[in-house]
Amino acid sequence: MQATTKVSEQQLAGSSGQPVTVLRFSGDVSSSSRDAVLGRYEALDKGTHRQILLDFKGVDYLNSSGIALVIQVLIASSNAGQTIAISGLTPHFTKVFTMVGITKYATLYPDEAAALTKL
Repeated sequence: MQATTKVSEQQLAGSSGQPVTVLRFSGDVSSSSRDAVLGRYEALDKGTHRQILLDFKGVDYLNSSGIALVIQVLIASSNAGQTIAISGLTPHFTKVFTMVGITKYATLYPDEAAALTKL
């Protein structure tokens, strides 16, 4: 049985003083995560939420279908003129995200604190 994907949202301030919307993922991120991942992103007001941090620290499992959902969020955010950062990836997934070109759309940070110093 697959674990459910949970997404929580928090508003923090980046180093620029501008608000950063943090979407924290936990559980498994796979094809069954579509509503949790895309639904949470699509519910954000694109005018208000200009900087977004996707935090994967709590993710237990991430497969290619889950990565495809992340790419959909990145493309939509690029089209909306939003800045996306990603944190909390394991070294393995940092390498995978880099290899598949996610770094063209988002900057990868080791943790939330490092990301917030740059946003």
